[in-house]
Amino acid sequence: MANSAQARKRARQADRSYARNSAQRSRFRTALKKVVYAIDANDKATAEAAYKEAVPVIDRMANKGLIHKNKAARHKSRLSAKIKSL
Repeated sequence: MANSAQARKRARQADRSYARNSAQRSRFRTALKKVVYAIDANDKATAEAAYKEAVPVIDRMANKGLIHKNKAARHKSRLSAKIKSL
């Protein structure tokens, strides 16, 4: 248990950032899944539309530091390659 005022404040901040980060991470994963499901269904038009919606979400997560910029680039590259192969 946090005993000092500083430790109590840090605990509150950690709770807030955990909630915010988990919501952002969920949004990121959902965006990826929408693209993957469209690719699995061999629906190129839907996959391209979902990809266009996912790219800003992926970039935002990288800019906020939730994921590494190389991970964001890797996801975008792989999804784009899969869409092009349809």
